[in-house]
Amino acid sequence: MTRISFLGPRGTFAEAALRTLEIADRADLLPAESVHAALRMVRAGESDLALVPIENSVEGAVTLTLDELTNGSPLVIVDEAVLRVQFSLLAPDGVELTNIDRIATHPHAHAQVMGWLRDNLPGAVVLPALSTAGAAAALLEVPRPFDAAIAQAIAAEIYDLRILADDIGDTKDATTRFVLVARPGALPDPTGADKTTLSLFMHDDHPGALLAILTEFAVRGVNLTRIESRPTRRALGDYFFSVDIEGHVADARVAEALMGLHRICLDVRYLGSYPRHDGKAPVLRQGVTDADFAEATQWLGQLKGN
Repeated sequence: MTRISFLGPRGTFAEAALRTLEIADRADLLPAESVHAALRMVRAGESDLALVPIENSVEGAVTLTLDELTNGSPLVIVDEAVLRVQFSLLAPDGVELTNIDRIATHPHAHAQVMGWLRDNLPGAVVLPALSTAGAAAALLEVPRPFDAAIAQAIAAEIYDLRILADDIGDTKDATTRFVLVARPGALPDPTGADKTTLSLFMHDDHPGALLAILTEFAVRGVNLTRIESRPTRRALGDYFFSVDIEGHVADARVAEALMGLHRICLDVRYLGSYPRHDGKAPVLRQGVTDADFAEATQWLGQLKGN
């Protein structure tokens, strides 16, 4: 049976996202205490796959995941899932809104429910937790360290808690993107609606360095869907770029862009090509389809007498 580690404990948004993937129905799900631990389990062979958060529509990139994928032994993304972020206020039996003084949740969750808390529980103290599910689980302790937790609704089912208020997020269409990660092996086949994730390291910081990287994509019609700068940990002011692009490494335009980046970058860390969660195919301009690249290669061969 496939083993999948995920950011735990039980009842996290990661588990809820994992439940949306068909592979989870026939897998052994293994909660891990952190993103690092979930990925370490894959690297050590203790799990076959890991599901971890990588991007939130409100809070932005999950930088810990970006850094963990970029450093250490190679891992590749093989799939993604996007989950609408819905927060609930959970409490044990006997606790009501009127007697809540202390609430625990993850800081990212707190940032996304501040408006609701201000309007409904203005006097409550919010305590930081390592995860929303961890906050919910702690409500089972005796004595209770706080009165309620803000977490995913499935945590109420898992820890036998009551939902005092549901869908309390300030941004109703907030989403979190998760990636399914494996050790390097056979790549998912191209679907025509794919993403590729890369970490790009420059030789040195100089005027036009980022422009040179972006040009490799632009001239081949490769669209970027995300770009982040992250410290390399080598020196202050030394950064690499984490990017998502439309397309699969099997697509000619993506393959040529990667070869161009290999020539101009100190290092290109390939982090996988995988199906887009929304099935949205890129719009390709004339001259950048696989057929266009094949015709150009044939034309060059004729010029060379091949």
